[in-house]
This record gives sequence, structure tokens and C-alpha cells, in this order.
Amino acid sequence: MSVAEAKERLQDAPEGTFLVRDSSHSEYLLTISVKTSAGPTNLRIEYQDGKFRLDSITCVRSRLKQFNSVVHLIEYYVLMCKDRTETPSNGTVHLYLNKPLYTSAPSLQHRCRITINKCTNQIWELPLPTRLKEYLKEYRYQS
Repeated sequence: MSVAEAKERLQDAPEGTFLVRDSSHSEYLLTISVKTSAGPTNLRIEYQDGKFRLDSITCVRSRLKQFNSVVHLIEYYVLMCKDRTETPSNGTVHLYLNKPLYTSAPSLQHRCRITINKCTNQIWELPLPTRLKEYLKEYRYQS
């Protein structure tokens, strides 16, 4: 997917909607495209010494958390953004990863999981088998 295609798909999406795509830059494998309050933007994912992290300016790069996989990187930033309460002020654009943009319809099983997670934060209190509770808790994104 190109930068233009990612921008088009995210244009009307809610803030925090994101997708992971191949990077158009030859030095990077992947890019996160995300809808911010100022519109869609892109963050390159750097891969070095077997670890992934967000690309950044040199003076900050060494302080960014590194991950064994892109999935762990995404999960970390989604969880960081989950309880955001502040609203950007004075023109500052904050980057939030809330929920992935899907290009195909999710399964009925997955849609049920989303609905249950919207209705309760008390998954472990539900009268369900442990295996099903674990499946419900696997989905950590805001809906």
C-alpha cells in the first residue's frame, strides 16, 4: 500500500485508527500510518540488531523502547494510549494508536468479542470457560 492509499483509507477514520504497511523508504521494512487530529501521518519502524522500534531523531532514538516483534511494538503503544485523558492544547498534535483499520470484514466470532469488550471490563467475572475469557482478553484495542 502506498502513502497516498494509506492517507485515503485513514482520511475519514476516527483519530487513533492505524494500519501497518510496507515502507516506501528503502532503509525501512514497515511504516505505521495513523490518523491524528491533523490528519493521517506516517511513522517508520526501524529494525536493528534483531529489534524493532519507532524511527526518531538521533538524540531520542536510544531512549525508545525496543521490541522483539512488530506486534509487541504495536501492542505496547496501543496500551500506552488506551487510558489517554489529556486533550492536545496550543496546536500540539498527539499521536494515539487506538484501533487497527481493517480492510476486510472481521469474523462473527471477532465481532462478538469486540461487542463483549465494549460492554464490560470485567471479562474474568463472566460465567464463561477460562479459554473463552482468554480469547476475549486478547483483543486490547478500543472500538
